[in-house]
Amino acid sequence: MALRDADAEEEFNIENGRLVQTQRLKITEYYEKKEKQIEQQKKIQMSNLMNQARLKVLRARDDLITDLLNEVKQRLSKVVKDTTRYQVPLDGLVLQGLDQKQDFSLVNAAVQKAIPMYKIATKNDVDVQTDQESYLPEDLVGGVEIHNGDHKIKVFNTLERRLDLIDQQMMPEVQGALFGANANRRFWTKPSGGGAHPRLSCCDVEASDI
Repeated sequence: MALRDADAEEEFNIENGRLVQTQRLKITEYYEKKEKQIEQQKKIQMSNLMNQARLKVLRARDDLITDLLNEVKQRLSKVVKDTTRYQVPLDGLVLQGLDQKQDFSLVNAAVQKAIPMYKIATKNDVDVQTDQESYLPEDLVGGVEIHNGDHKIKVFNTLERRLDLIDQQMMPEVQGALFGANANRRFWTKPSGGGAHPRLSCCDVEASDI
């Protein structure tokens, strides 16, 4: 009888120990899983905070560049009032070119310079006529608009248009000159246009590994 009781007690202790160990492992696994979930949430939150901060920096940079381009436009408006300084860029715009009414005499002079230069460069004759009825809006900074005889081909060589092209095509260089190289920038995409911050299509924001 005593032997059976001892065997039963031993079996009970073994089974009890197995159950305790099983529950201990389950509890350990549960808390390890919880710790991983908490760590994952922390990484996600940290990544979101970092991206939000980077976006704020990008918007601030974009605002600064917009202010810079606006200042350039204001300076260009002063340049066009100085006929001596304005004639040089206007010659180039015509060589590649409606003009503003106040630019008519300058454009005519530029056309006379451009015709022989065009003939030398292309070996072709060209007939250039200055439109004395249609002019560009006076609120434009300056420049010319050029079209062929049937108006199917147009070239917009206004100073504002050129500035817009610089804004789009040279933005990486402008960003680098103003703020230095960005190690996180993977590539640049062309601005989609519109919106408060059209230049935020660049991949400056790099999410943290999660």
